[in-house]
Amino acid sequence: MATHTATISWSAGAADFASGRYSRGHVWRFDGGVEVAASSSPSVVPLPLSVEAAVDPEEAFVAALSSCHMLWFLFLAAEAGWVVTGYEDRVEGRMGRNPEGRLAMLEVVLAPDLRFHGASPSAAEIDALHHAAHDRCILANSVTTEVRVETHSTTTDRSRLV
Repeated sequence: MATHTATISWSAGAADFASGRYSRGHVWRFDGGVEVAASSSPSVVPLPLSVEAAVDPEEAFVAALSSCHMLWFLFLAAEAGWVVTGYEDRVEGRMGRNPEGRLAMLEVVLAPDLRFHGASPSAAEIDALHHAAHDRCILANSVTTEVRVETHSTTTDRSRLV
């Protein structure tokens, strides 16, 4: 099995750590060389201790679920002979208290807007592709969060393509 790694780096700098008045800003480094500014969410740790312009773990969680689902959907659509020309998901994660009373991501709603070249699959075929993508998504198989899909699709008229 594959192993995936990242390096997460944070430093207190000159902040008074013991008082709790330190920045939650940090950096994620990935094996391909990408660095991402990260922080706690301002909804969890108020500004200025959070960095609003940085990615927070909750955003990354919903983005990772969406990305995993999309990649499987595209693979399965291509395998079935459908030509997808666009996929944009406005994914939303909803936090709340789980049955144990702990704060958790309770639900992630994927809302992909799909575009196809030529004929597009029927609503039932799209639902089947999403179901199969969900079943194959490693991240969806790894979490207890409910993941739902609310999809939209359009067909691209072949005569309009250059």
